Amino acid sequence: MSDSTIIGREIRLVSRPVGEPGPENFEVVEVAVPQPARGQILVRNTWMSVDPYMRGRMDDVESYMPPFQLGVVMDGSAVGEVVASGVAEIPVGATVSHFQGWREYVVLNAAEAIVVDTTIARPQDYLGALGTTGLTAYLAVTEIAPVRQGDTVFVSAAAGAVGSVAGQLARKFGAARVIGSAGGPQKGRKLVEDFGFDAAVDYRAGSLTEQLATVAPEGIDVYVDNVGGDHLEAALDAMRVHGRVALVGMISGYNATEPVPGPGNIYVAATKRLTLRGVLVSDHLHRFGEYIGDAAGWLADGTLHTEETVVEGIERAPEAFLGVLRGANTGKMLVRLAS
Repeated sequence: MSDSTIIGREIRLVSRPVGEPGPENFEVVEVAVPQPARGQILVRNTWMSVDPYMRGRMDDVESYMPPFQLGVVMDGSAVGEVVASGVAEIPVGATVSHFQGWREYVVLNAAEAIVVDTTIARPQDYLGALGTTGLTAYLAVTEIAPVRQGDTVFVSAAAGAVGSVAGQLARKFGAARVIGSAGGPQKGRKLVEDFGFDAAVDYRAGSLTEQLATVAPEGIDVYVDNVGGDHLEAALDAMRVHGRVALVGMISGYNATEPVPGPGNIYVAATKRLTLRGVLVSDHLHRFGEYIGDAAGWLADGTLHTEETVVEGIERAPEAFLGVLRGANTGKMLVRLAS
């Protein structure tokens, strides 16, 4: 590769939203990209991920991940092609995953990149079913709220990246009945026809408690919670004694401008002897090898079905992110930066 200067675009956060974010909170900036030094690689990002947890990082508050800094390029999961290398073990042409998305090019130290095997899966799969969302779903139904033979399982935001995988894995690990929530009849049909759920509830179509009572009259054993709020309250009502809840995310409150109250029926967690346990995938990254070894096979043989909603171009990354918060995606929301 020549020493000529590369110009790449990146997305920066320029203001902190109050409530729902908008395009005005972001800017697209052109920057000069340096050549890699010894021990570094230059990556041309081809795909990047946008995820609901990023909303919390837009606020200047302490959390499990540091907030985005104003005027500085954002970050997140991405995959790309190595176009220049000062690392013998990572040659030009290799595909790597890393955490420096929201930009077209990035220089990385060797330790910041993971070479991925594109002979067993597509590069973008390492941001979805073989990435942190897939691992989160796997952890939810095997360790955090383990599914047992014959269980009835309820998954919220079931047409999303985590939920669609969690429902399928619940079935794989013994669930007798899998129910998902989604917004609108089209997504509900997709849950049943494409992702293999037994039934769907439409959170836009009335009481979740009543809908769950109809599709799971004997109650549920496991709930994978991606939404919180009214979904968690309805699930607690429907839980059987000794049920398990995996607290993955609570997207219903991410844009709240004041503290969000907890479920009004939380006491049933005591009377039903429920287990409610949170999961952060960052605590379990050592499980990736084990998980990818299995999940790549499931993708290949078709027993794990995935879908993506793809937005084209770095300049539309904020649009894609806002779409995730509004439920515009089916499966994983991805931004394609280059072919």
